[in-house]
Amino acid sequence: MATHDLTPRIAPNLDRHLVFPLLEFLQERQLYPDEQILKAKIELLNKTNMVDYAMDIHKSLYHTEDVPQDMVERRAEVVARLKALEEAAAPIVSFLQNANAVQELRADKQYNLQMLNDRYQIGLEQIEALYQYAKFQFECGNYSGAADYLYQYRALCTNSERSLSALWGKLAAEILMQNWDIAFEELNRLKEIIDSKNYASPLNQVQSRIWLMHWSLFIFFNHDNGRTHIIDLFNQDKYLNAIQTNAPHLLRYLATALIVNKRRRTQFKDFIKVIQQEQYGFKDPITEFLACVYVNYDFDGAQKKMRECEEVILNDPFLGKRVEEGSFSTVPLRDEFLENARLFIFETYCRIHQRIDMGVLSEKLNLNYEEAERWIVNLITTSKLDAKIDSKSGTVVMEPNHPIVYQQIIDHTKALSGRTYKLVNQLLEKTQTHAAR
Repeated sequence: MATHDLTPRIAPNLDRHLVFPLLEFLQERQLYPDEQILKAKIELLNKTNMVDYAMDIHKSLYHTEDVPQDMVERRAEVVARLKALEEAAAPIVSFLQNANAVQELRADKQYNLQMLNDRYQIGLEQIEALYQYAKFQFECGNYSGAADYLYQYRALCTNSERSLSALWGKLAAEILMQNWDIAFEELNRLKEIIDSKNYASPLNQVQSRIWLMHWSLFIFFNHDNGRTHIIDLFNQDKYLNAIQTNAPHLLRYLATALIVNKRRRTQFKDFIKVIQQEQYGFKDPITEFLACVYVNYDFDGAQKKMRECEEVILNDPFLGKRVEEGSFSTVPLRDEFLENARLFIFETYCRIHQRIDMGVLSEKLNLNYEEAERWIVNLITTSKLDAKIDSKSGTVVMEPNHPIVYQQIIDHTKALSGRTYKLVNQLLEKTQTHAAR
């Protein structure tokens, strides 16, 4: 199922260290030949300081204990550079390891710089050395040490560009250590900076948003409330516009989150319009499934796409997370997706037909007759479906569903309020842009 693998599209928008977990997943799923994955890993590692890891993969790939001379020389360079950076950063590292000394720091960065210079003879050169040391630690794969030093560097740094770079590094380190709560905090911090920063070019701001959304996939599909947060982020006008313009493949993840998140059904109608706009420019089984159900009313097509969606989820590094339960391994998102996908097909089919043949319905839902009957009975008993089963004729009879006028008025008023809010925001942004010029 490498046909629908998005790694080639996602990888260019990630730090190279974040690509390793994707390659590990692809290797485990055997979507590509093992040799191809190992070569890709070595190519990535050659641009980092993780030389020992590169040597191990080289040995595994070529079935030898010998490594190329350039790797040996590269390792010596890395060790020498690490020692030099360690010495340059020693004064500031020593200060940061002294708990009593650290208590002297305040929120005022200018005061801190003056105090460090006067009392500890630590100047801007040593603070810059801390950044270089932290960055080198990250490149060596010491993400824990890098995260600590980058956090401390940002508390002292007065250069906004350097501070922003350190925040990106801190976010990457927390993701790689799977500290999802901390990573989510850093993600929000980074979003605030990106949205409020004055960029030299609007394209740079769009690119930063695209990077942020790609990096966020690691967090949102591992964090407890991630599937709600991804909708909150991706569905914002500025971010959705960036997706449609430069990264339509991210619609797979927004679509999946909306499908499995029952509390966000109110945002579903607007998203279907996006799917309708993009259905010819970007094709993915998950977005095509929604187009089949809600745009083209093609239930046979939806049935076929649902099978493809299952394969896509199982083979996607973000969606296909496995959970071990005793001797069994499950993919919870796959089960949630299929359950909700069947419900979508069923709800839409029922709006069109008042009496539905159970045999036809079981085919549409990719279930056998008995499974489909049990599934529908469960919907009726849990009050999710206003219908009854006619066992003699083998049909489902839908009860008439007359829309409540008051509820329609409330829904339209809410939609009007939302559109007004968006319009006011857009006008304010244009006014502020002209004023800045």
